[in-house]
Amino acid sequence: MPAPNVWSRLPAVMTIPALLIARAEECGDRIAVRAGAVEVSYRELAHRASSMANSLHAHGVRAGDRVAALAGNRLELVDLLLGCSWLGATAVPLNVALRGDGLTHVLVESGAQWLLVEPRYVEYVNSIVFSGECWIVGSASAPCVDSADLDPLRDPAPADALDIAVVLFTSGTTGMPKGVRCPHAQFLWWGDGVGRSLGLGTGDVLYTCLPLFHTNALGALFQALVCRSTFVLGGRFSASRYWAEVTESGATVIYLLGAMVAMLMNRPPSPTDRAHHVTRSLSPATPAHLYEPFRIRFGIELVDGFGSTETNLVLGSMPGCRRDGFIGTVMDGYEAAVVDEGAVVPDGTPGELVVRSLRRGGFAQGYLGEPTPATGTWLPTGDRVVRGSDGWFRFVDRIKDVIRRRGENISATEVESVLAQHPGVAQVAVFAVPSTLAEDEIMAAVVPRDGSTLDPADLLRFGEQNLAYFALPRYVDVVAVLPLTETGKVRKPQLRSRGVGPDTWDAQRQGFRPTRER
Repeated sequence: MPAPNVWSRLPAVMTIPALLIARAEECGDRIAVRAGAVEVSYRELAHRASSMANSLHAHGVRAGDRVAALAGNRLELVDLLLGCSWLGATAVPLNVALRGDGLTHVLVESGAQWLLVEPRYVEYVNSIVFSGECWIVGSASAPCVDSADLDPLRDPAPADALDIAVVLFTSGTTGMPKGVRCPHAQFLWWGDGVGRSLGLGTGDVLYTCLPLFHTNALGALFQALVCRSTFVLGGRFSASRYWAEVTESGATVIYLLGAMVAMLMNRPPSPTDRAHHVTRSLSPATPAHLYEPFRIRFGIELVDGFGSTETNLVLGSMPGCRRDGFIGTVMDGYEAAVVDEGAVVPDGTPGELVVRSLRRGGFAQGYLGEPTPATGTWLPTGDRVVRGSDGWFRFVDRIKDVIRRRGENISATEVESVLAQHPGVAQVAVFAVPSTLAEDEIMAAVVPRDGSTLDPADLLRFGEQNLAYFALPRYVDVVAVLPLTETGKVRKPQLRSRGVGPDTWDAQRQGFRPTRER
């Protein structure tokens, strides 16, 4: 594996300030970040980070301290993230959906003594006990970039590639969120790896409306900085406004999630479908059957890959070498294996994906309160995948989404993939609900396409063409929307807890029997 300093796009010192300084010298007045009507050049971005570090220091923040933020996508959050790294402090961007005990938990776990809050979230902070100092964005008492302080640059604090730049909390869909310690180098490797996979260059404009408290959007920021591109920070995702916003941004690259792809495909055709300049999109967790229709309708290539808050782009593909519905192959500097009960399984056999980094700082430094794993430690992902004999990986499902029914293991993802191809289905989520006997029953929550009337029996007749009889859902709920997290994932715990309701269609009660069971 090449040493970091032989990569032409990465600085010799793998830290965020080193990257900002290098790009300020090389790119000067080229636009680095655009947020709303404000444009920031590469030179200005480094100076803003230095100025924010000065302001944070004046407010009592020192190297090693943690500063939390409860704010949506805005330039002040970018300033805080980069200013903390310049000062040697750690930024902790928080999920803006957190309330009550959940918000208290992440603040206590993070150890943050300062909290920057957007005005619209102040009431949620006031409703809990926070012992630190709270700053309101835009107030005179909050740390900020001083336009009179943009020259000269303050020397950044001494930093190592493994120093923690950001703590990101996982979504906590199966328990309380855990704080992931993300080092400086991890973000630079994100920038380089995904940048290469997307074929990014100096003329690219990267638009995201995903939240900056998530690794996807933060990774996009550093992809732009590493590849000398322009990063455009959008607001919250709206399917009805999305293409107009993308077109206005001048984007050539966008960032989607599978649920967003499905929602955009469900919109009626519009002249805005092709009015943009986008050619490719990073789009993890997109169902395989949507790749080609999306490409035909919007003219955009969807690019998948495997990475998580704890890891990096371990599995991916390169321009000119893609396969619809496949995650990709192992990227340089990483290793991956498929295991079952600790043993590697043969190619073609489903198992859990385990990964490791051969790069210093390629992965996170573990979770808050836990020991730092050694470089090269194998990390279980919780994803069930299949590796082909040619080295290409295909996602099967999350291990926790495996349903046990009638002695069979059933993939919720596989059932979703089949049912989603019904012409009347816009979105579908499949999950287990308790059985009156042993094991599980299968339930599907389905959002119909605009203007469609969905008959559950017709849906199951469609499904049995490509599903085993035991994989067909017993229960079907036709719903207006699926509950989503702030990062576009379906809240399956919420669906499971809601369970079977009075309006739920029950195949057994309706006398529906699969053809192969008759």
